[in-house]
Amino acid sequence: MDWDNARIFLSISRAGTLRGAAAELQIDQATVGRRLAAMEQTLGARLFLRTPSGYVATPAGELAVAAAELMERAADQLQREMQGIDNRLSGTVRVATSDTMAVYFVVAAMQRLHTRHPDIRIVLSASNQLASLTRRESDLAIRLVRPTDPDLITRQLTKRQMGLYAAKTYLAERGEPKAGTALAGHDVVIYQPSVLARQSEILCGEAMANARVVMEVNTGLVLLEAAANGLGIAELPIHMADTDARLQRIWPERSESYGVWLVMHSDLARTARVRAAADAIIETFPDK
Repeated sequence: MDWDNARIFLSISRAGTLRGAAAELQIDQATVGRRLAAMEQTLGARLFLRTPSGYVATPAGELAVAAAELMERAADQLQREMQGIDNRLSGTVRVATSDTMAVYFVVAAMQRLHTRHPDIRIVLSASNQLASLTRRESDLAIRLVRPTDPDLITRQLTKRQMGLYAAKTYLAERGEPKAGTALAGHDVVIYQPSVLARQSEILCGEAMANARVVMEVNTGLVLLEAAANGLGIAELPIHMADTDARLQRIWPERSESYGVWLVMHSDLARTARVRAAADAIIETFPDK
């Protein structure tokens, strides 16, 4: 099975459409269709059913997906191993993190990296979706959850605290909530469950069963802006919210802690440019 065709086949399987695969691979849709037809001809089997909702793998297609994923893992491992012996302080480093970590810490680290090694090109992705390091979606990641994959190297960068905050204008109009009332009579802004499921039930140790959820968001910067604009009470990182003059902390004695982790694949630990980027990030988090 030709790897180029198999790579496109996998993309169709994951995207569900020729158009989606073409966009992901940055090639034209006609090429995707031709490669799929070539692979089906080579294997002598139909790999997808074309349905109104997209392309669905046939039994033969499901077998082909498993085989193609083995090829993908082997190709990714070879690429990582080749990069692992690369001693050049140039080239591309892909860094994945959240929007808040990017704005408050990682961009500063990348500025430090650029000053030292201007030939390193940084591709920074800010999202709460976890990028896959094993599939080379990123070389380094800064995460708020420690991964359990044994192939990944992790280092705790720091521990941070979150507290409850609301806009000063909101508190002037609504007053502070009373502890033990499950935020009765108050509005809250929380993360979408896919980002942080815990916030659908509790904020800084206080149940929120009696609160009205007025907005669910998927990024930290939007959460902060929503609270600062008076939409409701939110659980926010103290290092961010304390510096925003629009916000006031509620119940300062209460907080929730979270860890910040630097993650890289063990195969890339010896790559000079990845190591340099990791060192710059570590220096941005001097305290534990």
